[in-house]
Amino acid sequence: NLHEQAGSQHVLHLHGELLKVRSEKTPELILFWEKDLHWGDKGPDHAQLRPHIVWFGEAVPELDQAIAHVREADVLLIIGTSLQVYPAANLMHYAPAQCPIYYIDPHPQQPPLQRIKVIAEKATVGMKQLHTLLMKKPFA
Repeated sequence: NLHEQAGSQHVLHLHGELLKVRSEKTPELILFWEKDLHWGDKGPDHAQLRPHIVWFGEAVPELDQAIAHVREADVLLIIGTSLQVYPAANLMHYAPAQCPIYYIDPHPQQPPLQRIKVIAEKATVGMKQLHTLLMKKPFA
């Protein structure tokens, strides 16, 4: 919930949330959970609870909603990723043609799209550079 702690109000948790758990039997049964989760912890449906996160190889339930958001983006920022984990790494391909895409990483991989503007810095430095750059450009 770091985004929420920073004041973000509209967060889509693409890969789930560590402060929540869900039932193995009833996936839509999601509970707020601040303590450690142990084998044998059960939900109201008496099924084993698991972290409310997406493991490798599992479907990403929020992917369609993420695609819809990217399709409407005025600016797309990619930060904190190697661009190697799919399907999330594919999201950039849904950005509108006129949407500028920025990738901030201290050791960036070659982006799969030529139109991506790379800022080869740590997030703290790269975000300051991006802020300066965006304040100079008017966006429709």
